[in-house]
Amino acid sequence: MIRRVVRRLLIGVFVMWGAASVIFVIVRAAPGDPVTVFLGSDAGPEQIARLTESLGLNEPLHTQYFKYLGDVLQLDFGDSFRLGRPAMDAVLERLPATLDLTVAATVIAVVAGLILGLVAGSRPGGPVDRIVSAATIGLQSFPTFWVGIMLILTFALGLRLLPSAGVGTPAHLVLPAVTLALPFTAIVARLTRSSITESMREQYIQTALSKGLTQRQVLLGHALRNSLIPVVTIVGMQFGALMGGAVIVENVFAWPGLGSLVVDSVANRDYAVVQAVTLLIAGIVMVLNIVADLLYARLDPRIRTEAGV
Repeated sequence: MIRRVVRRLLIGVFVMWGAASVIFVIVRAAPGDPVTVFLGSDAGPEQIARLTESLGLNEPLHTQYFKYLGDVLQLDFGDSFRLGRPAMDAVLERLPATLDLTVAATVIAVVAGLILGLVAGSRPGGPVDRIVSAATIGLQSFPTFWVGIMLILTFALGLRLLPSAGVGTPAHLVLPAVTLALPFTAIVARLTRSSITESMREQYIQTALSKGLTQRQVLLGHALRNSLIPVVTIVGMQFGALMGGAVIVENVFAWPGLGSLVVDSVANRDYAVVQAVTLLIAGIVMVLNIVADLLYARLDPRIRTEAGV
């Protein structure tokens, strides 16, 4: 197990280096100059030159790149010229709200997706299977921002059951979490349905049924366990995507997470904050993938044997 973790950590180092390099290039290739954005169009040449030098933007690009990598290795992610504070401090201040939203959406998606996939996969081709399959296609087709607006119109403005925006109570989390969870629910449901359908054809399932176990016992005790492996995989992969999707959802529901911070930072060309957010999310995804790999071995002994865990 230790060898497996070390191997994954070494791969993770290259992933983090790639993420740092890609975001460094992207933010500087994007149109717009942070100095002009910050000072405004009326700034004089001396002001522009002074701020450009203080931000280190007057140095050659390769010099900026290696200095940036050196600072990251020392866990120095730079200062936000717009906020006047360390970039990572600003990111970590907003991170808990985004994690609350993302974790809530993941729990909703996994629970609802497993239930829908289990029900549909237990009787493939039946009415319930067709309804679930059609519903999952629809959930993945609707734009997230449109879903959020429709939920606000229905449950906040129409029925007045839930708050439309902001934070303060658990009720404020419901609409943004459901909005973020719906596309992921569809993915989990489709994966579970396919895995359950395939598992029900296996010989060990037929053996369990022939021993007198009910279909419910076979589904929950045998088929569901094997079906969890692709779900664990997709959760590890999709958590980062959910955090990225939270940027849109947070702006729709005025949720004070990383979303508004990233949008403002991109608009103001605040390189340090954008880079800090990207590296933090990449690090979280890397850790989750390592955890998912270890869970594979717990769920499937064959994986543990092949990996020598």
